[in-house]
Amino acid sequence: MTALRYAYNTNGLTSHRLSDALPFLADCGYAGVALTLDVVHLDPFADDAFAQAERVRARCDELGLGVVVETGARFLLDPRVKHEPTLVTASAEGRARRLAYLRLACDLAEVLGAEAVSFWAGVPRPGVDRAAAWGWLVDGVRALVDSHGGRSSALAVEPEPGMLVEDCDGWARLAAEAPGIALALDTGHCVVAGAYAPEEAVTRFAPHLGTVAVEGMRRGVHDHLPLDEGDVDLPAVLRALREASFGRLVTLELSRDGHRAHEMVPRSIEALRRAEAAA
Repeated sequence: MTALRYAYNTNGLTSHRLSDALPFLADCGYAGVALTLDVVHLDPFADDAFAQAERVRARCDELGLGVVVETGARFLLDPRVKHEPTLVTASAEGRARRLAYLRLACDLAEVLGAEAVSFWAGVPRPGVDRAAAWGWLVDGVRALVDSHGGRSSALAVEPEPGMLVEDCDGWARLAAEAPGIALALDTGHCVVAGAYAPEEAVTRFAPHLGTVAVEGMRRGVHDHLPLDEGDVDLPAVLRALREASFGRLVTLELSRDGHRAHEMVPRSIEALRRAEAAA
């Protein structure tokens, strides 16, 4: 079975400089970094963003770290409204801004040598017709695939509880209407929304996986927890990934734990190794 490669998301390292975070991850035994493009680390709108990306790529190469690019920064596009605008925003100008940002993220991912670019649909605001929002989403994803599909980075849509695409079946519907996307499967989300247990989702959608995330999560509650907490059967998830010969990065996202990353980074890789042994 394929040996799994683990990464840690920089949205859980917000009190660390990226130049410090990368060797920290490598020293702890991680094989990669899930880089959230944001003002804290690599700001995609900085004048020297592409030069920064080249330096990060060189440093990751030195450290033996693979890269996944994450696009879920909270206030990157609007400093007053979390995660807005999205591909399902009522304003055509807002949707165009999100699409332009996703294209920029893909361009930076190419410089970074990233395995995947992960993005989500967004939440329709109150009063927005969901059928209309679905049409906007399909149009936006098709446009992104047209401009950036077929590159070295998989375009991976992540189902998020409460968003227009909130589970694997929603992703499958979108993939049927916007071919060329992969699945960014957050296994913890499966115990919050959807018809599949985390390990079942891995097995069922294995051919479509562009990137996978793991964390602890309680059933029905969208709160990212340490790996040894919550209701996810981590050994079963890792066993399913190994049986599926999943070779891309398996990422860990603890965005609310940046203040204790010095503890959570080593604790998490130890939990993953224990779960592997139990699997």
